[in-house]
Amino acid sequence: MTIILAASLIPPLFLLWKVYEHDKIEKEPFGLLLTIFLFGMVSTLPAGLLESAGMLVLNRIIPQSGNPRLFNLIFYFIVVGGAEELVKFFAMKIPTWKNPEFDYVFDGVIYGVTASLGFAALENVLYVLDTGLTTAGVRAWTAIPLHCITGIFMGHYYGVARAADMWADRRASKSLQLKSLLIPMLIHGAYDFIATDESEILI
Repeated sequence: MTIILAASLIPPLFLLWKVYEHDKIEKEPFGLLLTIFLFGMVSTLPAGLLESAGMLVLNRIIPQSGNPRLFNLIFYFIVVGGAEELVKFFAMKIPTWKNPEFDYVFDGVIYGVTASLGFAALENVLYVLDTGLTTAGVRAWTAIPLHCITGIFMGHYYGVARAADMWADRRASKSLQLKSLLIPMLIHGAYDFIATDESEILI
């Protein structure tokens, strides 16, 4: 069990540390980052529920057996990408949007990556417990970096959105927050859709 936990948690924690190293101006407090990370972990539950419900609804509209490629396209871009990036977005936003520590654009990147890798950490543990240590090795080079990359994009636009909000440009802030969600959705959906054609273990 210890080996499984280590193999599952070391890759996301390593990537989080590498991104954190780039925060040169004012390091974010450990307590805040821990809160975001835990929020990210907990967000796997609503993501799973949304994905299950989305699959049921989509299967009624476009039966998977009838057109599996179209089903997968919509499922991974809208349902999976939408559910997972949405819950990570709120795992990032709830503890930070009005937090006085959020005073630089790059802080948003730190928050986005922390929430995303918190999500990835628990997801990784669950996958490895279910399918074995081989999965940990594969996901360390695929799914975990994916979550880090989507977290960077999410956090960047989120940080710029916060700056716009501080300048009282609410319209720009809302538009940037939408980008903060939609761009990671597209990246996530593209990854999952391509990975499905290759091997389900990558997802």
